[in-house]
Amino acid sequence: MSYSTADSLLPVTLDDVRGAQKMLSGVARVTALEGSRHLSQMVGAPVHLKCENLQRTGSFKLRGAYVRIAGLLPEERAAGVVAASAGNHAQGVALASALLGVRSTVFMPKGAPLPKVSATRDYGAEVRLHGQVVDETLAAAQEYAAETGAVFIHPFDHPDIIAGQGTVGLEILEQCPEARTIVVGIGGGGLAAGIAVSVKALRPDMKIIGVQAAGAAAYPPSLAAGRPVSVGNPATMADGIKVGRPGDVPFGIVGELVDEVRTVSEDELSAALLLCLERAKLVVEPAGASPVAALLSRPGSFEGPVVAVLSGGNVDPVLMQRVLRHGMAAQGRYLAVRLRLTDRPGALATLLGVLSVVDANVLDVSHVRTDPRLGLTEAEVELHLETKGPAHCAEVGQALREAGYTVMG
Repeated sequence: MSYSTADSLLPVTLDDVRGAQKMLSGVARVTALEGSRHLSQMVGAPVHLKCENLQRTGSFKLRGAYVRIAGLLPEERAAGVVAASAGNHAQGVALASALLGVRSTVFMPKGAPLPKVSATRDYGAEVRLHGQVVDETLAAAQEYAAETGAVFIHPFDHPDIIAGQGTVGLEILEQCPEARTIVVGIGGGGLAAGIAVSVKALRPDMKIIGVQAAGAAAYPPSLAAGRPVSVGNPATMADGIKVGRPGDVPFGIVGELVDEVRTVSEDELSAALLLCLERAKLVVEPAGASPVAALLSRPGSFEGPVVAVLSGGNVDPVLMQRVLRHGMAAQGRYLAVRLRLTDRPGALATLLGVLSVVDANVLDVSHVRTDPRLGLTEAEVELHLETKGPAHCAEVGQALREAGYTVMG
């Protein structure tokens, strides 16, 4: 695939991205590019992690928000800006506005994680909680813009936003000029589109692979239809890429320049987040871990060297706990079993002794004695165990069966 900014009809050019890079000098960090020996061994080629989770505000969103707001006319700045977001875009708009001296109002869903709400306020925005889902929040923000004259800052569907996000691509080319493949998560498409514009203009041989959560994958059917189409009720833990419809502006760029869009499962996202934490010592949110999930899903299908863009690290601690446990289960390192035993003194201690012999770490025990399903002398026990992998899980199950227990799940 070849691409030249000179004759491009695309709404964002390499010159736009280079202009954004100059604008962001001293504002956005040039984030680190870290090698991963573990992923390199899996893929069979060098793998590097572009750490936008270490960007100011914890994600790449500051780049596009700053470029968009900096480009407003004086009278537009005076009217203030408004945005709608569950987290990353909210913080990017809040900090960018504060740096530029522009008043900002951010609408967030009522169920938005408290750390993200607090961070957005701390960056200087007025936060208004409205609606249960982002679509309701978005409608409220657009209504506010119409009533007050504030400029609505879209999270991905604007050329300035895409140009700002494209600076990630320029940094990758400077930091890893030998790279052959870039893997990036896709929600609305702003980051992937921006990277594609900057990279393909300078390295048309570079492969760019987008990644979506399987439960919120609007790009594959949209690309097949040749136009943005909506997917109903997108569902994924990766709220950063939980978008039901591609943006009109990034869609054309992604369709023209992105080589492939893949999907990953929730189990793969969990395993990727766990790997980033354990192996790379990096806190990454599920959306940010989606490129790593793609590497785990089909490790032999990438031409290296590979750069995986970790787009954000703003993960709610409660969700982190759940996702880590999910990731451990996906890797066979967490096992939940339910069984029945005779309700007599010492029965539970005997059971725990069996688990001790096979070196299974007991995380939690639930002991039920009163249930219509149980016999008069029966009790039901549910155990949550930390194990060492699938083979160890099988060993634990075998030990319980040999000890005379009936394992029900």
